[in-house]
Amino acid sequence: CIGVANGLDAIRLILEAYEIGPGDEVIVPAFTYYATWLAVIQTGATIVPVDVIANTANIDPTLVEEAISSKTRAIIAVHLFGQGADMLPLIEIAKNHKILLFEDAAQAHGAETTAGRVGSCSDAAAFSFYPTKNLGALGDGGAVTTNDPTIAARITSRRSYGQGKTKYEHVD
Repeated sequence: CIGVANGLDAIRLILEAYEIGPGDEVIVPAFTYYATWLAVIQTGATIVPVDVIANTANIDPTLVEEAISSKTRAIIAVHLFGQGADMLPLIEIAKNHKILLFEDAAQAHGAETTAGRVGSCSDAAAFSFYPTKNLGALGDGGAVTTNDPTIAARITSRRSYGQGKTKYEHVD
């Protein structure tokens, strides 16, 4: 778990750490908070919106596969309103198409998905601790969770302007 400035930075830093940018497509829910889309825009990647399930407002896994193209690099599942997205089919789709799967868990701290607790079901997950979230701070704040030590190191460096192991060493 790597602390970052806010939820938007968490999503953007994940995308940057995996070198997602211009020419790449990222599948995102058509209905979500603006920060999810803004993070993709900030990397230069293209947003591919996919509709959501009416009673959960989470991305509809049955519609994701048809949105995948040769340029698709990732899917971002957003766990919205404290409800975990249906991650099992998304994990299978990502695996079958050899694309990355990320979670925007900013509104679902502690929630469960069909594959386990939010933040543990994908390549990396973003959290926000903005005061209006279900786990809020006194100001802005965010975090990234990942099991990949290389990605964790990239995010740790980039959250501090590309800093390396010492204060004035900037490597990225």
